[in-house]
Order: sequence, then C-alpha cells, then structure tokens
Amino acid sequence: MNRVKSDLSIYTSGNNKNIPIIFVHGFPYDHEMWHMQVMSLSSKYFCVTYDIRGLGSSQAEDGQFTMESFVDDLDNILLELNLNKPVLCGLSMGGYISLRAVERMEEKFSALILCDTKSEADTNEAKLKRAEGVKKINTEGLESFVKGSVPNTFTSDSIKSSSIYQEILNRSLRSNPLGVKGCLLAMAGRTDTTAYLSQIKIPTLVVCGEDDKLSPPASMKEMANKIKGSEYVLVPNAAHMSPVENPNLVNKVIIDFIQKNLKNNL
Repeated sequence: MNRVKSDLSIYTSGNNKNIPIIFVHGFPYDHEMWHMQVMSLSSKYFCVTYDIRGLGSSQAEDGQFTMESFVDDLDNILLELNLNKPVLCGLSMGGYISLRAVERMEEKFSALILCDTKSEADTNEAKLKRAEGVKKINTEGLESFVKGSVPNTFTSDSIKSSSIYQEILNRSLRSNPLGVKGCLLAMAGRTDTTAYLSQIKIPTLVVCGEDDKLSPPASMKEMANKIKGSEYVLVPNAAHMSPVENPNLVNKVIIDFIQKNLKNNL
C-alpha cells in the first residue's frame, strides 16, 4: 500500500494489527532497499517503509535538511499511521536518524535494530568529504557522485554478479540532486549520539556486514558493547548493505530477535 502524506511517500505492507516495524533506508537510496525484508516479514509483521525527505519519491523542497527534521518526519509518520511502539530499524543514514530518534523519544519504540551505521558525528575529515560530495554534484553532476559512492557500499562480488546492485544504482541515479545535497549537509551537521548508547533501555540488535568498510565490524562491535544487553551479528558475504546482499540471514536474525524480545506482543 502506498500512502503519500504531504511531501513524504510512505509504504505499508501486512496486517496493521501485527507488531509494526518501521524501516529507515540508507543514503542515497530509497525505501526499495528494504524490499527483501518486506517480502519476508510482512506475513508476520506490519512493515512500514518510506522515502526519506529529498530521496526517492519524497519531495526535496528547498533541500535545507537537518537530522532533526528527519527525526521530525519519522515522528510524524508514527502519528499518521498510529503506530504503537514499533520496532525501529535503520541502516547507515537511517541508523543516524534512528539513534537520534531513540535519544529524543525512546518511549515511542519497542526495540531498535541498527544495521551498518555508527553513533559518532562526522569528523572534520568526514565533513570535508561531504563538502566534496556537494561540490562534485554541482560541478560534475549527480551521476558522477552516485557512481563514485554507491560501489563503496557493496562487495566486489555483488557489483560483478548481482542484478540487485544494478537496480539500486539505477534508482539512485534518478534521485533529485538537491535532495542528495541536502542529505549530505544533514549528515555533516548531525550530533553525536554515542553518549546515549549506555542509556538505551529497549532491546537492541546490531547488524554489520563482514566486509563493511564504511562502518567496520570492529567499530560496530564497540558500539554494541556500549548498549546494555544488545545483540551483535556479523553478516558474511556482505559489506555496508548487509540487508540487501545477504537478506535471508538478516531476515532470520530480525525475526529471531523480535520473537525473543517481544514475545509478549506476539
């Protein structure tokens, strides 16, 4: 089911009486990166995906985004769909949004799943790289930026042999350049949520591709260690896009995690 509220595109699948899971995608992708999760989980859970402002079918408006405005959008989706304490699942930039959302309003969620992401704010080096990305889009165009960045999120095997990689690349090439630049600036200006990790009370699952070079396994394991009682899963045959590259394992891990921690809600 496709719902368009204002300037955000929201998609739902499954019975809304089941435990809800809201998936927050990475950059510069759209809701379709969660396709295999929705296909597998919607028979048991109420799956919600959406296009982050400026990406996919959601409007870019003036491109002036902040991480806080992204969290505001997430909060508005919870209200619009009347989601009762959903499981929150975010990857990469979606993880930044999820971590800040939990820091702001943890009571609105029943559990947290963090895929290939980090809690630290950008270093100066990373901020300069975001600035270079904006400049590249302005001077060389979106295609040059996307083709230079998307391959870094997949394993070489996926790039060579996976039709899903090509599909995701093509979808990213259709992004609004203004929206992509707005996301780069929002990520560069985000706050550091590391100090809150030790305060997270809801069940948390941390998932990392074994070949992830952007959010390396050692860094994600360290993040998981700071979250009391969290579970950490290393995903083989995957890089930064573990739910896309190894969906069967990630889906099983998500189902097992929910059944273990939210069994009273089943």
